[in-house]
Amino acid sequence: MKLDKKEILKALETITVPGEGKNMVESGAVTNVMTFGDEVVVDVTIKNPSLQARKKTEVEILKAIHNEVYEKAKIKVNINVDAPEKKPQIKGKAIPGIKNIIAVASGKGGVGKSTITVNLAVTLAKMGFNVGLLDADIYGPSAPIMLDVERERPLAVKVDGKSKMKPVENYGVKVLSIGFFTQPNQAVIWRGPMASKALNQMIFDAAWGELDFLLVDLPPGTGDIHLSIMQSLPVTGAVVVSTPQNVALADARKGVAMFQQESIRVPVLGIIENMAYFTPEELPENKYYIFGKEGAKNLSEDLDVPFLGEIPLIQSIREAGDVGRPAALQTATPLEEAFEELTRNIVQEVVDRNENLPPTEAIKITTMAGCSAVKKK
Repeated sequence: MKLDKKEILKALETITVPGEGKNMVESGAVTNVMTFGDEVVVDVTIKNPSLQARKKTEVEILKAIHNEVYEKAKIKVNINVDAPEKKPQIKGKAIPGIKNIIAVASGKGGVGKSTITVNLAVTLAKMGFNVGLLDADIYGPSAPIMLDVERERPLAVKVDGKSKMKPVENYGVKVLSIGFFTQPNQAVIWRGPMASKALNQMIFDAAWGELDFLLVDLPPGTGDIHLSIMQSLPVTGAVVVSTPQNVALADARKGVAMFQQESIRVPVLGIIENMAYFTPEELPENKYYIFGKEGAKNLSEDLDVPFLGEIPLIQSIREAGDVGRPAALQTATPLEEAFEELTRNIVQEVVDRNENLPPTEAIKITTMAGCSAVKKK
């Protein structure tokens, strides 16, 4: 029997392409049909690369032609797979209205990371940017004290019919912290999953509005909270704070390595050297390198990441943080100048990063990945 190509195509129209709602001919899956007497060759292209899908497609074609055209037809089915390329996901769930998210980290505690974060935030606000600060240091929240909003509480507001937390605002900075929800003498004794859940609520259940920058003040070290943040948010880049001394630099090196780890790959915008030197008020020209000299600067060169700037150890920085008026708000002082230079450098690194690098890709962290040693080439 001589097979007719039109009849073959009509038979193939009885087969529906899974997930498309169209038949195999209409969808364009059938790319070619050739007949030679009682023989027929059917070329098909499918999008599902699985062996099960290929086998099912072949069986349905054989069955349709045998039932609808000729039961003794000799059929050869050539199946090609054209699976769509998987585009990398943006890490985490983007927050509408927030343009850049910067994580501020440190390898160890006591290097002034929160102080740097708060002063960066108010300096950005002074420069005219819309700024938010997420105090992700669940176990030691200090942003409310430093921004003089310790007694404030976030209000509930309606956004698109949903109840959201309205961040507390002062000095032009919107801030959320677990410190708003605990008593001053109350310790936060939570395991990792509960702390991560609280963080997610402050991130996604908050009415941040339009922000140019959201600074995330991370806890010291490299642990559970860090991984939760990087899985939850599309972090634009990270900044690592260190003092010049060797003990702090050793941990700062690990902090940089965490962000550069293959399974994480968050761009490191640079390293900040805090407490670079001590200058007494009565001798403003004198510099005493109490914790060592240019340690963080040398580390940045060693790791090939930008050096963002140095902040001196001055008594007024501590005093300003304690009374809730960040030192960067002082006008016409070396401190204001130092924080402005530091902030300008960070903004420039963000601009360069956004121009030259794609959005941060999704991270896949297994149970052991966070515990594995990072090998530097």
